[in-house]
Amino acid sequence: MSTKPKFDPAIHDENPDWTEEDFAKARPASELPPEILAQFRNAVGRPRIENPKVPVKLRLDGDVLEALRATGPGWQTRVNDMLKARISRGKVKFETPPVKRKRA
Repeated sequence: MSTKPKFDPAIHDENPDWTEEDFAKARPASELPPEILAQFRNAVGRPRIENPKVPVKLRLDGDVLEALRATGPGWQTRVNDMLKARISRGKVKFETPPVKRKRA
């Protein structure tokens, strides 16, 4: 393991500490021209995807889960891809279970 620090001021001298003079010269961002300020608006976060994945709780048999996890990292994505492929080929048929009615 390296004992060298992650930040070495000798290498990263393009961002020196601010002096009192630097702070005195500083102005708020609201004083920037509107065309420059507009470039910094709404640029946070990841862009929204059209069809985001939804977290679910799924109960599986222990041996099934063990076999899936044994395939290594990314097993959940692979399960999603397998199901998606079978559904798109019409290989998976969904049946609605009958509704159990309570006796009066």
